[in-house]
Amino acid sequence: MILVTGGCGFIGSAFVLQWLAEAGEPVVNLDLLTYAGHPGNLASLADDPRYVFVRGDIGDTALVSDLLRRHRPRAIVHFAAESHVDRSISGPLAFAQTNVVGTLQLLQAALEHWRALPAAEAAAFRFLHVSTDEVFGSLGPGDAAFTEQHRYEPNSPYSASKAASDHFVRAYHHTYGLPTLTTNCSNNYGPRQFPEKLIPLVIRNALRGEPLPVYGDGQQVRDWLHVDDHCSALRAVLARGAPGATYNIGGRSERANLQVVHTICATLDRLRPRADGRAYAELVTHVRDRPGHDRRYAIDDSRIAGELAWKPAVPFEEGIDRTVQWYLDHADWVESVTSGAYRQWIAQQYGAPAEAASAA
Repeated sequence: MILVTGGCGFIGSAFVLQWLAEAGEPVVNLDLLTYAGHPGNLASLADDPRYVFVRGDIGDTALVSDLLRRHRPRAIVHFAAESHVDRSISGPLAFAQTNVVGTLQLLQAALEHWRALPAAEAAAFRFLHVSTDEVFGSLGPGDAAFTEQHRYEPNSPYSASKAASDHFVRAYHHTYGLPTLTTNCSNNYGPRQFPEKLIPLVIRNALRGEPLPVYGDGQQVRDWLHVDDHCSALRAVLARGAPGATYNIGGRSERANLQVVHTICATLDRLRPRADGRAYAELVTHVRDRPGHDRRYAIDDSRIAGELAWKPAVPFEEGIDRTVQWYLDHADWVESVTSGAYRQWIAQQYGAPAEAASAA
């Protein structure tokens, strides 16, 4: 069994679904169900005996320690985080609390659990910390891509909080010997991503005939990674990664934000043309740039490719096609996660954090 934190979020839910489909090993999912955590992401597992959902906070040491004692997971896969840069600019303290203090409390609980394990179980145990390439800061147009040795230069409260959590994970390995693994991934996209991020926001606004906001000149470059590729990389790291190591995970798909927006518009023109026959690209609206907006991220994935024989399998154009089609087919999901009714349902369904048999 493995313990996943934040498994109702975008990447976490994709990982749980892929894990149970490919590995089949039981999963305990600990998620606080904040605004971006949606138990409906895992509704298909409602009757799956391999899946246990627990509503709770990674910072609740008593709860985490009890879960570790009762379920005895062989690994912790840590997704739970505040992750949206804009929100971190307006409210940085929440990011420090969840991403730094919460991760530290989870590490301490994991350390105590690991120390109590029999020798064979302790040797096999892993703590996999899922982080971001944003900890490395910004690159110029001609700069070499980020390697695992790149200097940390976070430029937003979000990336600073993730950098701090990365350092604590490293410290727990080097100081206490906890067998940790850290991954730094590029921008993810795919189904079930909360529509405050660029790709689902553009899809939603376009379908509603609303402006498609693009920061500044839209030439900020990101390396786009399909969430299914990210999850397969995490499975490879968990299975074959060296304790204490970090691995960069990228999609080998550098694109400027404006190019991404136009790709989505062209895909919608083909799959769901506007009633008036006009192009979706006419809705593109340039807005004031984000404070401290990093210009370019790029991933050098030589280490994970060479050591773990992993590389991305989903080309960007195919991934965008699949993603747009998913949102077209799941308009009810978009409405459910963006309406007040969803938060009311969470309160009625769960009330105070408690353990349940499944996510639905």
